[in-house]
Amino acid sequence: MAYPQARRGYGDPVSVIVVGAGLAGLAAARHLRAHGVPATILEAGDAPGGRVRTDHVDGFLLDRGFQLYNPAYPEGERVLDHDALDLRPYVAGAIIVLPRRGQRREVRVADPRREPSWAVASATAPLGSPLSTMRFGAYALSRVLRSPAALRTEPDVTAYEALRRAGADQRLINRLLRPFLSGVFLESELTTSRRFLDLVLRSFVRGTPSLPAAGMQAIPEQLAAGSDLRLQVRVLEVGPRHVVTEGGERWEADAVIVATDPPGAARLLPGLTIPAGRSVTTWYHSPDCSVEHLVGGAAALVLDGARRGPLVNTSVISQAASTYAPPGRALVSSSALGVRDTPAHERAVRDHLSWMYGVDATRWEHIATYPIPYALPSMPVPLDVRKSVRMYDGVFVAGDHRDTSSIQGALVSGRRAAQAVLDARGVVASATLGA
Repeated sequence: MAYPQARRGYGDPVSVIVVGAGLAGLAAARHLRAHGVPATILEAGDAPGGRVRTDHVDGFLLDRGFQLYNPAYPEGERVLDHDALDLRPYVAGAIIVLPRRGQRREVRVADPRREPSWAVASATAPLGSPLSTMRFGAYALSRVLRSPAALRTEPDVTAYEALRRAGADQRLINRLLRPFLSGVFLESELTTSRRFLDLVLRSFVRGTPSLPAAGMQAIPEQLAAGSDLRLQVRVLEVGPRHVVTEGGERWEADAVIVATDPPGAARLLPGLTIPAGRSVTTWYHSPDCSVEHLVGGAAALVLDGARRGPLVNTSVISQAASTYAPPGRALVSSSALGVRDTPAHERAVRDHLSWMYGVDATRWEHIATYPIPYALPSMPVPLDVRKSVRMYDGVFVAGDHRDTSSIQGALVSGRRAAQAVLDARGVVASATLGA
């Protein structure tokens, strides 16, 4: 895709420079542009997206790490054209694999409002006591009834402690909640802040995680439309109202927004404190059997309730979005915590896939592996969901590490940084565009 670019040369003064074309940087530039303030985005990579990128390999769409977009994200609803993204929903639930007398058993659990055919299975699933399940359901629904601002003010504890206080018993946590949330938080001990847990539960009750038909990179591509985007320009230095690129060019600007990934932001902004990173590895395979033999062909997350292997989740991703695989083929996405990019890890993944799907996965075609050392910033207790976006005079920072480790958090942080620039310039935000 080509991006319209203003007729400026290197070294010419610009109004605002945004360093990084991830979701936060693109959202910041969009907000500035909507208020009549031009911004130039400098991106080191060959396309926008940052950590949200999609590769095309032999007819397969491979997101760089398993990611889903929830159309219930308030900021996403505000800034994205969901119809144009052509969102393909997953099942609003999961399939839990449990051992039973040496064999495997598939248990289906879902929101009965959106998956009525799974209602009976969900009600009888051996995941926790009926009282425990009812109490957890009530807790999740209560998150929807409170505003995000109200949820952020509640006393903070770990997600595990919050779930226990809400009445979830140990069996429900170990068989369902821990396997599911491990894939969301990218940590298995549930030490993540209850404030982030509450926002996650709120979004899952309100919306169904989905995939854009053209891959997750369709989201940054849409945000980048109309931007003054300069690709393959690496910024090495950020100072008050200027940046210096790898080629030695100095760009002057009224303001600079650093919207790189957190480690990159810390390198450019000495003194910036960033959270520890959560790492993940995602494998893509094409199975040699019919998808009907894989959990009945359901477009659902598959979780191991007994945690018998390295994977936190897997799914036949092409069942949700057929565009992810060439005609007649299927694509399976599987993820494990940490960086695990060795042949031994891949063998362990195949063994685990064989258990989770109940078929021999040792001969599945390996399409690609994506080890991601810093996939998400951690969200420990106590969590400040609105960290400052102001660094010093003329320099601002954006990214999910300033809000929450999610697409929602990245988009909000970009808007907040842009609004801080507008505030410094005395520009009043439009009521229709938010502030």
